[in-house]
This record gives sequence, C-alpha cells and structure tokens, in this order.
Amino acid sequence: MSSGGHGVTRSKRVLSPMHYSFKIESFSLLLKTKVEKYESDVFEAGGYTWRLCLYPNGNTKGIGTGFVSLYLQIENTGDLAHRWEVTTEFKLFVLDHINDKYLTVQESDASVKRFNEMKTEWGFDQLLSLETFNDASNGYLFNDCCVFGAEIFVIKPTGKWELLSMVKKPANGSLTWKIEDFSKLDESSYLSKAFTAGGRSWRIKVYPKGNGDGKGNSLSVFLELVDGGKLPPKKTVWAEYKLRVLDQRHDNHVEKTTSRWLTSSDHTRGFHKFMPLGDLREVSKGYVLNDTLIVEAEILTLSVSKLFS
Repeated sequence: MSSGGHGVTRSKRVLSPMHYSFKIESFSLLLKTKVEKYESDVFEAGGYTWRLCLYPNGNTKGIGTGFVSLYLQIENTGDLAHRWEVTTEFKLFVLDHINDKYLTVQESDASVKRFNEMKTEWGFDQLLSLETFNDASNGYLFNDCCVFGAEIFVIKPTGKWELLSMVKKPANGSLTWKIEDFSKLDESSYLSKAFTAGGRSWRIKVYPKGNGDGKGNSLSVFLELVDGGKLPPKKTVWAEYKLRVLDQRHDNHVEKTTSRWLTSSDHTRGFHKFMPLGDLREVSKGYVLNDTLIVEAEILTLSVSKLFS
C-alpha cells in the first residue's frame, strides 16, 4: 500500500505544515474505540483535493504493526479526466509539542509519487514507532493530544524548456565592411550594415578618430549586438570574435580577439586602441588603399538559446 520504514528521512523544523494540520484531543479515548483508521476532512492543495488517513495503532495490513501509520489520499477523483495522473512530492508531519517543532517525514530520495486510478494513496506504514510516539518525553503525545500535518507539491510540467548551445563559427558569422572615402569621414562613429548569426543581428562600429582613451590617437573598433539593449533582465549572450583591419598590400592584417557575456547594459565590445592612426596615414602600410579601409568581424563562438513549448 505504501512506503515502509526504509528509505525514509526524518528531520525537524519550526515551520508548520503549509497545507493542512489536524489535531486530536483525548487520543487515549480514540484508541479505546478500537478504530482501525481515522480519515481527516478534505483539503485543497495544488488544485486537487486530499485527505489524511491515520492508523493510530498501525496499519497491520502493511508493515505498520508497532507503529503509527499515516497516508495521503487524493479525493474527488471522479471529477478528473479519464486515465488521470497527479505527480507530487509530499511531506507528512508530527508536532513535537515540547520543542515546538515538527517532525518531517519524507522519502529519502525525495522521489515523486504518482497518484492515479490504480493508486490513490501514498504514505508511511512506519511513520513513527508507537514506543517513541507514546513516550511523553518526546513531545509527540502531549497532554493526550497530538497533531499531524501534510505538505503537497503538485508537479505540473508546462512542457516549456530551453536549449543553450555553444556554437563554434556560426553560419554567416562574419562581415567584411569596405569604408570608402575614409579620409573624408567627419562623424565621430559609423555603423556597418547588420549581419545575422545565431538568430541575432550584429554590426561593426568604427570611430575613425578614436574613442575613449583612443580618441585622437587610435582607430577604435567594436562589435555591437543590435537591439542588445532590449535583452531581458539577466539574459546574457556569449560571443567570442575577431576584429580585423586588412592590410590591402601585404596581407599583414591587424586583428584582435575578445570575448564577453553581453547584456542589455553592455552589448558593444571591442577596442578603443585597435591600431594607431599613424599606421592608417602611412600609405606604404597598405591599410588605407584608394581611400578605402576594410574592416572585418568574425564570430568564433556564440551562445544560442532557444525556447520550446
């Protein structure tokens, strides 16, 4: 019918049972009625109806002889769909009046229990030995009163899940940007067209005369996650990428690699001092040819998350 004394964890806590408690006064008189079991009133938890079933002298049909047996039953199952199943994790309780703490009894592995048409009751044949329960110094039977309780957590899978993939060299994960009339640029910064990798849009941002501590002395180059400012709170995107300025004469390109978890407040990363402006002005170095600068971005690794339902 139920779990015995094996694989059961018992611990004590101050917090009372979340969903239901029932108190029995004059417990000794209840025993004199020779009642085999007592069923509590019904209560609601997790959208279902339940009751507790107590065997004061143990469930002798199981392995409860010499113990107090306590079970959780699901009720009103006629209202549930055909072939219904309710999956739960639950705890049962006994109050220690002396220390004002609840003995908490649950499966050692916190295993889930499935209630269904064939199995409407789960619990513990050996909740507590009668010897321990009846010893007044333990506080469970105090002034001929005792209190039992239950806490039920119904597990209702929503079917939603998330897949996080760390993708190496994602498809279409690079962009080559030819910036023409470079010497005539007069804005502080320029943005490339966007390219899509890992389901997100990216673009290169260049400061022709530098930005931050590179202002006036360096070319500043960054990669920006487009609409990164609209990322939900705590949502992050990992990106490892190379930024590159091509040497159009000798293939002696300047490139730097960076990596970062990007967030809504930090979604543009790169280098304030990517390369000296003096190198750009020196025609023999070949970085600017026919007044055209070529900048590239190549994403090496990218986190891609997908939600399913």
